[in-house]
Amino acid sequence: MKQPNWKNNKGKFKGQTGVWESENLDKGKRPTPQQRNTFSTEEVPERAILVSVCDAKSTMERTEECLNELAFLLETAGGIPVKTVIQKLDRPDSRTYIGSGKLDEVVEYKNALEVDFIVFDDELSPAQLRNLEKAFQCRILDRTTLILDIFAKRARTSIAKTQVELAQLQYMLPRLTRLWTHLERQRGGIGMRGPGESQIETDRRLITEKITLLKERLRDIDRQKVQQRKNRESLVRVALVGYTNVGKSTLMNLLSKSDVFAENKLFATLDTTVRKVVFDNLPFLLTDTVGFIRKLPHGLVESFKSTLDEVCEADLLLHVVDISHPDYEQQIESVNRTLDEIGAADKPTIMVFNKVDAYTFEKKDDDDLTPMTKRNWTLEMLQNSWLAKENAQPTVFISAAKRQNIDALRSLMYDEIKRIHAVRYPYNNFLW
Repeated sequence: MKQPNWKNNKGKFKGQTGVWESENLDKGKRPTPQQRNTFSTEEVPERAILVSVCDAKSTMERTEECLNELAFLLETAGGIPVKTVIQKLDRPDSRTYIGSGKLDEVVEYKNALEVDFIVFDDELSPAQLRNLEKAFQCRILDRTTLILDIFAKRARTSIAKTQVELAQLQYMLPRLTRLWTHLERQRGGIGMRGPGESQIETDRRLITEKITLLKERLRDIDRQKVQQRKNRESLVRVALVGYTNVGKSTLMNLLSKSDVFAENKLFATLDTTVRKVVFDNLPFLLTDTVGFIRKLPHGLVESFKSTLDEVCEADLLLHVVDISHPDYEQQIESVNRTLDEIGAADKPTIMVFNKVDAYTFEKKDDDDLTPMTKRNWTLEMLQNSWLAKENAQPTVFISAAKRQNIDALRSLMYDEIKRIHAVRYPYNNFLW
């Protein structure tokens, strides 16, 4: 987001340290949002406080992991997290998400740190948004808003832009009351009385009409996609699925020798990419899809149905997992939950544990008698655990970035694709 700079252009923001240097301010003091809004524009990262509730269904460790992911989302969107706040409650407050005491504490943090907005780790109701904006007197974002903003920033093709716009409008529709509270009543006066629409009714009608138009456009896109997929029915289709930022696009480039955009950021890929790949004498189609995430907004799943249909119609899934991530088991559960939601949970799957080069573990001392956790397991122990042995799905450990154990993955894929091809096209078995 463009942010103002000083008129003499001598102001300079130093990276993510939060230090602002300018002749107009004391050295080291960052200008307030109100001061920045009065000058010319220049890129200045916005600062935010992250807030979450650890309820009865969660643990403090898992809540901290979710906040770390929220911080990564904020950095992907171009912001800087300057403070994290966690409150333990049986359930989030229905009015302000957090308790009144913690609310006053966050207000103090907001004034002291001069932040631009506050981000909450769950989707907020319209009433919660209205009450929090009144309490903090600044922008309030929730996890859904942040994800939608990243999707809007990453969307490049007309299909992706249409899908993101539909999700944004569906999210905005029930929250219009907080945008137009000053226009809720009709204007009075001579000649102004009689039936008519208030501003909020007009906007709700316009948004509803736009949602209907976008859904019709996506139905046309679905019909085009179905026709395109019919033209590919002669080949076995393999789809890369997994949590966001686990290395799917890097693996896609490695297997297909293509140049799909890959970056160490969340949701680097929004558009489906399909490439023809040949292993020995066996051709197949490899598809790179959008990554999943915890608390993925339901509206995004619905909007990206035409993209996720590539997963539903694939013959084989490569479930890519970041083995170096401390919470990879929860990521596997999130992906499986989303696959079940779109009706692709029963597909033949190969578990691909990526980033073995970045895997680290905490070695226990000999006199440490506490039970071992997954953080104390070596990579060899993981390879001999349920991940590779007790799991019914074929499993392989690789590093796409370092090209480690890629031959084993190719061999495993070849066997699975050959089996599918032999069942579907028995008359072509002479090829092998």
